[in-house]
Amino acid sequence: MTRLVGVDVGGTKVVVAALEDGKLGEPRLRPTELESSDALVDQLEEAIREVLPADAIGIGIPSVVDFATGTARSSVNIPLENVPLRKILRKRMGIPVYVDNDATVAAVAEAHGPDAKVDVRHLVMLTVGTGVGGGIVIDGHIHRGATGAAAELGHMLIGADLEDGAPEPHGIPRPGSLEWLASGRALDRLAAERGLKDGRGAVDAAQRGDAAGLECLRILGERLGIGIANLVLALEPDVVAIGGGVSSAGELLLHPARETAERFYLRGVGTKTEIRIARYGPEAGVLGAALMAGQEMLLERDAIE
Repeated sequence: MTRLVGVDVGGTKVVVAALEDGKLGEPRLRPTELESSDALVDQLEEAIREVLPADAIGIGIPSVVDFATGTARSSVNIPLENVPLRKILRKRMGIPVYVDNDATVAAVAEAHGPDAKVDVRHLVMLTVGTGVGGGIVIDGHIHRGATGAAAELGHMLIGADLEDGAPEPHGIPRPGSLEWLASGRALDRLAAERGLKDGRGAVDAAQRGDAAGLECLRILGERLGIGIANLVLALEPDVVAIGGGVSSAGELLLHPARETAERFYLRGVGTKTEIRIARYGPEAGVLGAALMAGQEMLLERDAIE
């Protein structure tokens, strides 16, 4: 019997839950401690101790992660940049700890059942919230790239003006990137331009059949579809799963995204790719973090043996 703890760290909340025998316990939520890195690490330790014992701990953070050391190379919304989180918590807790990008661990959840068996061999995850995160699973395994920093899919350029060559790479997110054009913040801008309060107001209006709300989601969906087309042309996964807060719009977002992506495929590519809303919703991060910990713990044991 294996008991794993998953931790999903966001800019507004920390979610912790235990996974045992394929069943995820009740997630425990608390506001994220943003005052300092020390305060946040202390909070994570306290939150994890509440659901111990465990065989291993998995943590998903919204950062570019050096997976080998469990250190955030860059971190915008939480104070963890250059903090060796894996080493610190491993020493404090006395059990294996693994740290990865939050969208990557969400992809693990979408590719597996809670029993850790692979449901989808090749999957791309896009989390469309305040920003756009990404995760890739190939042959049932996380694709982390050469250093563990893959897959920052939200920062790929889908709409840059290249008429006179490359633009200056100003700011994050960069103009023309998927995150700039198809995130929750982008939906806020589209909504404001049409007299709607914000992105949530645009979704509510669209669900009532309001023309302005529907137009906002059509535009956002079509932009997202261009990004999906690029990913399918490069990877041709079995599934492209769309999660994050904006995915609550469902088919109002997904229909224009799917229709646009399919128009931009090369003939014969993506014929078996399913574009769908993520299955696990807000639990994907904490479930995926726990599953990731279980996978990595077994890999380490096999390497030792």
